[in-house]
Amino acid sequence: MTRHHSRWVSIVALAWCLAPGRAGAQGPTIDTGLPPTPGGNSSLLGDAPGAGGGALGNLPGNSAQYLASRPGPTAPHTPTSVTNPTATAGPTENQMGIAAPQPQPTPTAPLYGSLSLPEVIEDEGPMDGLTLDLAIDHLVRESLDLHAKFYEIPQAQADILNAGLRANPVFYADSQLVPYGQYSRNRPGGQLQYDVNISYPFDVSHKRQARILVATRAKRVLEAQYQDAVRTSIDGLYGAFVDVLAARQTVRYTQKSLEGLDRVLSVTHLLYEKDQATRADVNRVKIQREAAQIALLDAAESLRKTKRALAVLLNLPPTEADAIEVRGSTLDRVPPPPPMDELIQIALAIRPDLVSFRLGIQRAEADVRLAMANRFTDVYLLYQPYTYQNNQPFGEKSPTSWALGVTVPLPIYNRNQGGIQRAKLNVTQTQVQLATLERQTITDVQQAVKEYEVTWQAVRRIEKDVLPPAKQVLDDTYRLYIGGEVDVVIYLNAQRDYNDVVKQYLDTVVRHRRSMLALNTVLGQRILP
Repeated sequence: MTRHHSRWVSIVALAWCLAPGRAGAQGPTIDTGLPPTPGGNSSLLGDAPGAGGGALGNLPGNSAQYLASRPGPTAPHTPTSVTNPTATAGPTENQMGIAAPQPQPTPTAPLYGSLSLPEVIEDEGPMDGLTLDLAIDHLVRESLDLHAKFYEIPQAQADILNAGLRANPVFYADSQLVPYGQYSRNRPGGQLQYDVNISYPFDVSHKRQARILVATRAKRVLEAQYQDAVRTSIDGLYGAFVDVLAARQTVRYTQKSLEGLDRVLSVTHLLYEKDQATRADVNRVKIQREAAQIALLDAAESLRKTKRALAVLLNLPPTEADAIEVRGSTLDRVPPPPPMDELIQIALAIRPDLVSFRLGIQRAEADVRLAMANRFTDVYLLYQPYTYQNNQPFGEKSPTSWALGVTVPLPIYNRNQGGIQRAKLNVTQTQVQLATLERQTITDVQQAVKEYEVTWQAVRRIEKDVLPPAKQVLDDTYRLYIGGEVDVVIYLNAQRDYNDVVKQYLDTVVRHRRSMLALNTVLGQRILP
């Protein structure tokens, strides 16, 4: 108890030290695993590739500075923040590495109980049932999670609009040389002066165009990330759909086993009436029959659970979940996929997560261009249309005048050396991330192909070399049993062995069906139905 208490004290102390009010440096930027704050600036699509080169704003600390420090017609008094209208708003980036919300886990159909193969191994369901194609279309249209993530794209379009805003001119008026009291010939002083001026910044380094380029490429990255979110959502749908098919098969196999045990129980009663079986034999069969009945009830409830899980993914109301009837097969009746080398090329070319990183490199290169443009401050053109000098205290006429000037910051020092270096390093970093993801993609494809091949071979061997002998042993034992040549224990043992083979077959068939759909996911393209 003391150890757990000390651990929590250490965690609380560490959190207090890293609190915003206490920290003197940057906090950790690890993936916290927490969902994004509702209405916050973090992206639902996760960390944007290539987004580490800098924001669209101007240099840090310049928002409250002025280009001149003294009043007068030559000083525009213009804050440098007006050179960048988007100094406080740019493409939203998730700096905390928060992952996108994952689909809810779907229950897997339990493969236990007494199972037997029916005459028709699989019923694909009603003709008007929900196919996998229809389920995918419905998911893309109705998924609330995808709807929420889609709004990242119009938000990125708004960022492009914001990045292209031009700086407004600055109006400035002042009164200078205001005396404490009044000027006179006995107290001479410079004339009381009133100035009105307008300063307009000129973006000579094309920062605005660079901001638009960064925002445009950031939107393209988000579009690819959204496509990847659709890919992962469809992968979750694959699992839920196969769960329903597997649960339905389990119900059918359990029903067939129950029918067989009913026949065995009837035969056992006849043998008992002929004194060829004992009451214990009848009870043994009854126990097996009751266990099969319980397994059928459990399998039916598992089917309802998988339907409800599928309904959640499809955003269907709970009242419609139990009425879902799917149409599909767990059996592989299609030609095998192309060779592995071709599949690898497909995945490397079109997987949206890889595409997002390639676009992220282009976005990072645009950040370099923006950082280079931010080296130079805008040139300010000053127009002072009205200056009034009050000569009334001296009994003279008061004149008016105008002025024209320009303020050009001399680029003696590079004011964004660190930003440029960071942006260039971010390009290299994103390229390294892309190379890592490409290698991982190749590994994913290889593993998916191997899983497909292994399960395909297992299904074929069970169908050819395991199921027929097991069924023959069961049928022969049944004939011997109804003929009185063996007792019920021997038959029930044969039934149990056959049941284990059927379980293995159903489990392997479902596993192979999952491997087919998993291959689609790792490729980013549906090549298997």
